[in-house]
Amino acid sequence: MPGPHDLFVRYTFGQPERAAAELRAVLPPRVVSQVDWSTLQPESGSVVDPELRETESDLLFSARLRGGRPLLFYVLMEHQSSVDSWMALRMLRYVVRQLEHWRKANPESKKLPVVVPLVMYHGPDGTWTAPRRVEELFELPDEAEEKEVWRALVPRFEYLLDDLTAERAEALMARPGPPLARLAWLVLRYGRTEELANRLPTWTALFAQVRAAPDGTENLKVVIRYLLLVGDKTTRRTAGQVLHSVMDTQQAEELMRSWGEALMERGHRRGLRQGRAEGRAEGLLRILTARGLLVDEQARQRILTCRDVATLDKWLDRAVTATTLSEVWEDPAQ
Repeated sequence: MPGPHDLFVRYTFGQPERAAAELRAVLPPRVVSQVDWSTLQPESGSVVDPELRETESDLLFSARLRGGRPLLFYVLMEHQSSVDSWMALRMLRYVVRQLEHWRKANPESKKLPVVVPLVMYHGPDGTWTAPRRVEELFELPDEAEEKEVWRALVPRFEYLLDDLTAERAEALMARPGPPLARLAWLVLRYGRTEELANRLPTWTALFAQVRAAPDGTENLKVVIRYLLLVGDKTTRRTAGQVLHSVMDTQQAEELMRSWGEALMERGHRRGLRQGRAEGRAEGLLRILTARGLLVDEQARQRILTCRDVATLDKWLDRAVTATTLSEVWEDPAQ
């Protein structure tokens, strides 16, 4: 079942004009000038691993360069609270999958299209710190002259990064693009921070621009539902005040009534996530016991009280080969 981040991202940036705004904000200017943006269109073919659906969503677009050559844009949205140090390897795998799909669909072609990989991050716990180049993940000899020789032998790959957590609100507001794209950047940037409720009134003019655009009411409904699912009571009250300032009372009340449904949805999702976490925690304890590792009460409580499914999955992967509990907790990439 898709989560609130996935639904919001796909609704907002799955549309070519808003996707183009995101890509233009990150791509080098010379590349932007060579793309025929009128040809940008969404493509099917998600390659995110099923177990990562709660922490990621991905979008694929195709376009043409001004000379007519094909181009693919692979956009991954990272939702998880912690930075994944292996993202470069995962992105390389995703891009290779896209190229394999393209080869099957275009067997007559002798060349591959360029695939532009982009990670857009909005985690709540600080800026992105993971390597963006896959060659940085390899353990190479320490000697400088030897390292260059070895670096030439490993794969070279780099993804673009749009780290929303590193951007100021003024910079996001000033980005060119449709009003909904700019509002989405701000909401994603501050949606899981304590600043959200205080910042919402400062975006009233932008809310009004979204309302005035085609499909404005529907767009606002999606934004409000997302704010409710990720925000608190103060956010809900403040968002209601903003709504009343950009539309008439009846329309605002209709949108506010949908909050009850969203609250029920959030409770349902929370229950499902808790169930998945409990199942993984019990499975992890079984693996550790079967492998003869001593699990003291402190470790047992650490496992049973963890509610982050991505963290539990990492512990499960490490438990298969770990010889001590410390190897289960520690990231081997650190």
